[in-house]
Amino acid sequence: MTHVHRIPLGLGAGAALALVSGTWAGTAAAQDADLIETHAYSYFGDVKYPADFERLDYVNPDAPKGGEMSQSYSQSTFDSFNPFTRKGNAAVLSSTPFENVMVATADDPTALYCYLCTTIEYPEDLSYVIVNLREDVTFSDGSPVTAEDFEFTYNLFMEQGLPEFLAVVNGQIESLEILGEHRFKYTFTDEAPLRDRVGLASIFSPFSKAEWEASDRRLDEGWDTPPMGTGAYVLGDFDYGRDLTYVRNPNFWGADVPLNVGRNNFDRIRIEYFSDAAAELEGFKAGVYRFRNEFSSLQWATAYDFPGVADGSVLREELPDGSLASAQSFIFNLRREKFQDSRVREALGLMFNFEWSNETLFYGLYDRVTSFWSNSDLAATGTPTEGEVALLQPLVDDGLLDASILEDEVVMPATSSGRQLDRGNLRRASELLNEAGWVAGSDGLRRKDGEVLSVAFLESSPSFDRIINPYVENLKRLGVDASLERVDAAQERERTRSGDWDMVTHGIQMSLEPSQSLYQWFGSQTAEDSSRNLMALQDPAIDALIENVVDADDTETLTNAVKALDRALRAIRFNVPQWFKGVHTVAYYDIYDYPEPLPPYALGEMDFWWYDAEKAAALGIDESVTR
Repeated sequence: MTHVHRIPLGLGAGAALALVSGTWAGTAAAQDADLIETHAYSYFGDVKYPADFERLDYVNPDAPKGGEMSQSYSQSTFDSFNPFTRKGNAAVLSSTPFENVMVATADDPTALYCYLCTTIEYPEDLSYVIVNLREDVTFSDGSPVTAEDFEFTYNLFMEQGLPEFLAVVNGQIESLEILGEHRFKYTFTDEAPLRDRVGLASIFSPFSKAEWEASDRRLDEGWDTPPMGTGAYVLGDFDYGRDLTYVRNPNFWGADVPLNVGRNNFDRIRIEYFSDAAAELEGFKAGVYRFRNEFSSLQWATAYDFPGVADGSVLREELPDGSLASAQSFIFNLRREKFQDSRVREALGLMFNFEWSNETLFYGLYDRVTSFWSNSDLAATGTPTEGEVALLQPLVDDGLLDASILEDEVVMPATSSGRQLDRGNLRRASELLNEAGWVAGSDGLRRKDGEVLSVAFLESSPSFDRIINPYVENLKRLGVDASLERVDAAQERERTRSGDWDMVTHGIQMSLEPSQSLYQWFGSQTAEDSSRNLMALQDPAIDALIENVVDADDTETLTNAVKALDRALRAIRFNVPQWFKGVHTVAYYDIYDYPEPLPPYALGEMDFWWYDAEKAAALGIDESVTR
């Protein structure tokens, strides 16, 4: 089965897993006894790496440099290199040129480490954060990065940033003040959550003020080419809608920084675009590209019997993946009146038979998504804990939640028999629709007030046909006028953005330390214009529970708040959970290698894998020259 790939547009857009460390000589402000100065920050506890760490534990410090990493994409085409707007269709890897002030690592994902900075300083109340930039950071043309560039970038995002971004960030940063050429200060308003303040001080990837002002760019418009960034790679050759290449910048400022050791190993990273998944796979077999992260269970189980696999020139591996599972789901468009009754949503969800799909279509490779935090300790289970009840009870008392949430088991996706149509679920779904007033007529179709209950699945990927069509058949047996409406990628994108759909597949990606990005996914303030809250969820109880998560100041409080939110979200039933797998299923030509063991939270094939020239020569592959 194919997963949905979407370019992130949230608070972390443009972030890279690139790390450095350093010390700072200090200024008069640093002598203030009330200021804390540090190379890294974690609100809840210690960070893994000390200030003088030499490299990440999971990289190979002796990894050779050179060669090309080549991959593919078939979900859509591209006509822009701007990942910070929904206008146009941004190319894969459009965030590559940009780096953040502080970043997380693949083995310490809830901590932030200084990268473009040497240290940060802040008082105990976190009313402000001072950023001390590294003095050797440069843009791709070698021009220095200064505090003035950050001030310019901050003002640009606050003026032209995405509405869903501004809906969360507006009113939280009072000012950005330049304190020196490489030193600036964020002052926060009282509304800014304490736990997010250091993160807010690190989210803006710097643009060159001089370059930008000499151009006619806007942040909220498409870009023919990206502006300069500070990253290890710059855009090379590209052909709109067909392919693109990023090449390593020979003047990259951070090439010799100790914690870039073992990273950024490829001379080139190339992406080939294909019109459909079948052509994409054939391209891999033919060597048009040489690394494939396989998301289709059908292809993984049946398509890797070609000569390259047989003779060992192509390797096929299942590598461990400890990441939080994406809550990939069919979601309902809550703008539609017919979906505003939870009984209707529950009835329609009952007709998706995951067990039959997994056995018949997925070759048993998947597990069911059950929570928005599946595969983690943050998922709600059983009946509410005492800590959850303390958060849920006031919302029940105010009439915002049904009292049953305090005693009932957490909502789980319906289980089904081995037959495509589970008759028990069909009976239960029929009862629910009858209760909701959708009654079957003499033609078998369900109507309410003269309107037929219809459901159209909007989808652009042919890979979903074999999953959606049985679901459609089951819905028809229920008396629903169901259909699969397959369109091209551009139509799907436009209609999804405009709200012109009944059900679509959505990848809902949470984090292990969730905070304000929850507003972008589930908050009422983003319901009208969001690439994340596509279902247009507006619920005051959910807003209150998100606030509890954001305000949590210790791990126990956070865990209880997330579980309570998870429980309430699942009770709404705005989604029909799909599936996930706990391993990376990858195939690649035997010209790449990776450090063992891999870190728990990243596959890292473009980051800390490397090209083996001797193996490539043995296969007759020469990628020493740019294609």
